[in-house]
Amino acid sequence: MNLSQLEVAIPAFKEGEWIPIEYTARGIDISPEIHIAEVDEHAISIAITLDDVSHPLFKNYNHWLIWNLPIVSVIPKGVPKGKTSGSLDGAMQGVAYGKHCYKGPKPPLKMIHFYTFTIYTLDTKLDLPIKSTREDFFKAADGHILQKATYTGKFQSRRK
Repeated sequence: MNLSQLEVAIPAFKEGEWIPIEYTARGIDISPEIHIAEVDEHAISIAITLDDVSHPLFKNYNHWLIWNLPIVSVIPKGVPKGKTSGSLDGAMQGVAYGKHCYKGPKPPLKMIHFYTFTIYTLDTKLDLPIKSTREDFFKAADGHILQKATYTGKFQSRRK
């Protein structure tokens, strides 16, 4: 299956640039606003993962997992903590570094880490237990992902 092009932008920072501190665990630790365009007409739900792709010990260390988001053009900033989100049609947040919530970048000392938001559109809503992890999500989503797009930023603790 060929995935059609999904367009993603995070207005708070440009692709590959510094993630503002408010979206990190060194700041307010809220999720950024995410803009999504060119969604496949067959899409029924959206899912998002946030991974530290430069973690020295754990490849693609998962910080955030949310699935069953409605098809919208803007995911608002500050997705509330909790297993489900009533403000987002019952979207569910799984277990990652953030347990049932967004948990932003927090690399140790002065190391620069790169964080990738991956946005997926799916042809279904997933029936997953709330304790699900990134791996559980991929098993359930296999064969249902219509599109995916990535957006990467970097962060360094105590950056001047």
